[in-house]
Amino acid sequence: MAKKALITGASRGIGKAAAELFSQKGYTVVGTYLNTPQKSAAIDYVKTDLSNPDDILKLAEYIKKNYGGADVLVNNAGIALQKLFTDCSESDYDRVMNINAKSYFLTCKVFLPYMIGQKRGAIVNVSSIWGIAGASCETLYSMSKAAVIGLTKALAKEVGPSGIRVNAVAPGVIDTDMNRNLSEDDLREIADSTSLCRIGTPLEIAKTILFLCSDNFITGQVITVDGGFI
Repeated sequence: MAKKALITGASRGIGKAAAELFSQKGYTVVGTYLNTPQKSAAIDYVKTDLSNPDDILKLAEYIKKNYGGADVLVNNAGIALQKLFTDCSESDYDRVMNINAKSYFLTCKVFLPYMIGQKRGAIVNVSSIWGIAGASCETLYSMSKAAVIGLTKALAKEVGPSGIRVNAVAPGVIDTDMNRNLSEDDLREIADSTSLCRIGTPLEIAKTILFLCSDNFITGQVITVDGGFI
């Protein structure tokens, strides 16, 4: 029987690449989107506002009804915010943390019972190199991605005895819509700062996520995929 994977933020970038790759590898895939409707014969796309706990509960009910549960959970949805810390508002904090951290907590909470009952499962949380190193003018984003790393390491210890592995991927600068605001000069400078002298692709991150969801002896780890940037 095919494993069932839920991938959040699957309408573009890393999430879309992951959804397509998992489907190609034989997984039954449910992907969430918010603003960009998706149509696919291979992937079941479900509109979900991950900042809304009620929407996450509805998503869980939908997956339970149609698929029984999810064997794999990929928490990928996220938003960026480039702003001086002194200009950040409380509403900025709430918006970034609700999507980038709280939604990860909520999805783990509602999908773990099925995995615990099955005595197996894999969770991969998408963090960022800025959650490790921090980024100027991206304090709230860095803070939220650091929270994802803390969640990953602690939850891995808690659910390991139930046969569930929890890991994180920390991408570097990747060619996605989130980085479309960067100029060609900015991208060239970043590329020159990496050991591989280029920007990463969504598929390269998706391949790492897929590997972490395969049967292995890895848990509680943060895999940095940044071309040697840090």
